[in-house]
Amino acid sequence: MGKRGQALVEYVLIIALISVLTISIVSYFGGYLKDAITKSSCSIADKIYVEGEKPGEATCVSKEEYESMQKE
Repeated sequence: MGKRGQALVEYVLIIALISVLTISIVSYFGGYLKDAITKSSCSIADKIYVEGEKPGEATCVSKEEYESMQKE
């Protein structure tokens, strides 16, 4: 019975380590992932993708808004 409990603890530790690594990776690359999703949604919505100053700050704008931004 002792070996089964030890194996369970090892599995829980492995799952906890994988969870911490996954959360760290998503939080580190989260802005880039958000920008990729924004870029895809811009093309679907027939809008123009505009990069932000930092990762995760990109937006979609209409063609009229984009043209007015270019004139400024």
